Amino acid sequence: MKFVDEALVTIRSGNGGAGCVSFRHERFIEKGGPDGGDGGDGGDVILLVDPSKRTLYEHRRQKRYIAKNGSPGLGKQKHGKNGSHCYLPLPLGTIVFDAETSEVIADLTDPHKEIVIAQGGMGGRGNKRFATSTHRVPRFAQPGIPGVEMKLRLELKLMADVGLVGLPNAGKSTLISVISAARPKIADYPFTTLTPTIGMVEPPFGEPFAVADIPGLIEGAHEGVGLGIKFLKHIERTGILVHLIDAGGIDPENPLAQFQLINNELSMYSDTLANKTQVVVLNKTDLTGTENRIEAFKNALPDQTVFAISATTGNGVKTLVKHLAQLLDVTIPEDKE
Repeated sequence: MKFVDEALVTIRSGNGGAGCVSFRHERFIEKGGPDGGDGGDGGDVILLVDPSKRTLYEHRRQKRYIAKNGSPGLGKQKHGKNGSHCYLPLPLGTIVFDAETSEVIADLTDPHKEIVIAQGGMGGRGNKRFATSTHRVPRFAQPGIPGVEMKLRLELKLMADVGLVGLPNAGKSTLISVISAARPKIADYPFTTLTPTIGMVEPPFGEPFAVADIPGLIEGAHEGVGLGIKFLKHIERTGILVHLIDAGGIDPENPLAQFQLINNELSMYSDTLANKTQVVVLNKTDLTGTENRIEAFKNALPDQTVFAISATTGNGVKTLVKHLAQLLDVTIPEDKE
């Protein structure tokens, strides 16, 4: 499931340090000549492609990236210290625009590539540089060249890391509203979600990840029934599936009915979906009488880790988020086109 993640940042490279006006002052040297050193160069702002980054989330928090200024030159022809560079780590696939002109500055497609986006100003030359045979006592030096400041618009076409699947009313919209800032329409009737909703989840550790609330599937979805094939295509591009099941709707006589119905639709559509990493979650555990239903489900699926949560009360949700974050550290979506 693709969506566009955007951020606006301001960058500024460092100013060059000023050249120094200085003259030698030593014993027994009556007329010391100029010995002012050059100023240091300002630091560059460098785009760094970091494959470990998945979103632009951190750049919506930190909006300014400023390299260090070069230090002024000193006497005795001492060169000022160069300013340190500022690195802007970005996910693979980020497109960098000039925010004012919308011109594409860089398309980051190569892992670990570095691009100097704003070069630091050169340091000014000290007065030693201006001494000539006809002008032996220059009493001036160059100022440093200012750095470059500009606003960038960062755009990343992301794929959802996690897709929530399940029958209508399994509680997918409620869950995504609890674990992220997304606010989908929530009501107690089929097909509440008519379009996928994307939420950014910030786990207690690691990178934030994107979760897509996929509209509820029904029997025959692989043939286009209900919202059908349109959203099965979206699910195929996610990294992990969270299979959400309404614990209150589990039939103790046939506890895997809901689970098997959805999995059948996924496998009938493609082998890719059938083989995708899947986390099974029983929701609505706060409802009365779900204990026996949950036990029956787990007994019928003994080889599968099953999470029991209540999206409404929050019970078990943090444990689920932590587990998904751990899985995403080693699970990468197959198609990043």
